[in-house]
Amino acid sequence: MAQAVRFFAEFGFDGKTRALAERLGITQPLLYRYFPSKEALIERVYQDVFVGGWNPFWEELIRDREKTIKTRLTVFYQEYSKIIMTCEWVRLFMFSGLKGLDYNARYLRFLRETIFIQIIAELRATYRRPGLAELPATALEIEAIWGLHAGIFYLGVRKWIYMMPIADDIRPVIEMKVANFLDGVGAILAAPVRGAA
Repeated sequence: MAQAVRFFAEFGFDGKTRALAERLGITQPLLYRYFPSKEALIERVYQDVFVGGWNPFWEELIRDREKTIKTRLTVFYQEYSKIIMTCEWVRLFMFSGLKGLDYNARYLRFLRETIFIQIIAELRATYRRPGLAELPATALEIEAIWGLHAGIFYLGVRKWIYMMPIADDIRPVIEMKVANFLDGVGAILAAPVRGAA
């Protein structure tokens, strides 16, 4: 599967299965014995790269109020970046969007439901704002999380799409982006709870 991931990351999803089979040292009919269609093969790539890279511990980390919100977000994005900053992850994600496949939409929907909403809940708790049960996440709050997330993902785009250098150690960069985000996010959160300090 690793060879298929590298192949599609290099050539995009228009890459021919005949060329992939040659790279694998097998025949195209043998490839189709394992995957009944090119779509099934691409779905397996999606599952391995995008879904398989997700660590459920990150969800627990975001909810861990023993740690500051800055620590939680910094650690999450530093760990998450190890998964998404690879050549294969970034290029497959971009090729998927350009090809019009639904993998981007599926993954981003998963991300929004799994982690973005939870981050908003924890931000509201930190800033003493109404909980999500009182007031659903607002469009501005969601957009703010997208801004933080996209700013970190763009490091990978710079490196693997534009082939521009980025810092060898991006942990301080992520820490800076989280700090900048937290400095401004209070302005767009739901109104403060009455009587809050």
